[in-house]
Amino acid sequence: MQTTNLRKSRKGEMDQTRYDDLKRMLEERKREILAEVQEKIRDVRSENSFGKMNEVLDAGESSEADIQEDIEFALIQMKAETLSKINEALARLEEGAYGYCFECGQEIARPRLRALPFAVRCRDCEEAREVAAKRERLMSQRQSTSALFLDMSH
Repeated sequence: MQTTNLRKSRKGEMDQTRYDDLKRMLEERKREILAEVQEKIRDVRSENSFGKMNEVLDAGESSEADIQEDIEFALIQMKAETLSKINEALARLEEGAYGYCFECGQEIARPRLRALPFAVRCRDCEEAREVAAKRERLMSQRQSTSALFLDMSH
């Protein structure tokens, strides 16, 4: 499939300008995050090889250094997961499915995609899903609380 062809979606054909804009945005975000991940990895490696050679740390400093390393690793992991989501979004773009809500099929607004490039739902459908999930959690909590009181009465 050539990238110059118009991408098809459930709603017909994706506008070539929209396709180009979304692809440019995703690839730019991907480059930024990849650069951040590589920089963090370099920082951690150089800090581990140079910074700790001559240092003698007490237990508190050692614990603090371990926590900092854990935080750095978690940040790298989060960025890697974001990269994976952006790669999935690029694949959906090639299929013609990117930028359209999974629920209602309408175009997801460009500002939403700029803020959250791997969004799969429009704002309204995402809000409805969050409200439903919150309601489900509340019902689950009430049921478990009711079960606790029933168990206590026996």
